[in-house]
Amino acid sequence: MVIKINGKTESVEKAYTITDLVSKKGLSPEKIVIEHNLRIVPKEEWDGIALKDNDAIEIVSFVGGG
Repeated sequence: MVIKINGKTESVEKAYTITDLVSKKGLSPEKIVIEHNLRIVPKEEWDGIALKDNDAIEIVSFVGGG
């Protein structure tokens, strides 16, 4: 299966949920926002969304500073 993450095409060996993808990437769910096919997805919905071939994911992380 092929998905696009932040504009880069990636192959994954099986279908993942958004939660699985975040975990596999080693990301902190508290510090990111996920956009799935041009829709910002609330964290409560991550487990219920199975990624499909040609899906587009944007992962935006928050960075603090001063």
